[in-house]
Amino acid sequence: MNKEDLAEQLKHSSSEWIYIVTWNNILKQLFTPFKVAVLRPVGQLYKGQVVWVERVKVTMDLKTVFVIEGAAYYYYYFDILVD
Repeated sequence: MNKEDLAEQLKHSSSEWIYIVTWNNILKQLFTPFKVAVLRPVGQLYKGQVVWVERVKVTMDLKTVFVIEGAAYYYYYFDILVD
């Protein structure tokens, strides 16, 4: 993916919200900050810890990254907690 393709994709996203599909197939928009549970140890975070996502970012290869306490982590280390 080149920079122009990435710029086109990012027009439709924001670092302040993310869309998820809930367990009962409802599309929901979550705004930052939102809570996630750590699925396995990563960086300074431990399994089972509940933390707040401050921002949502995307890498050059379109992988979602959560910014937590100023550090960036791939989304797959977390389970999004929805009320």
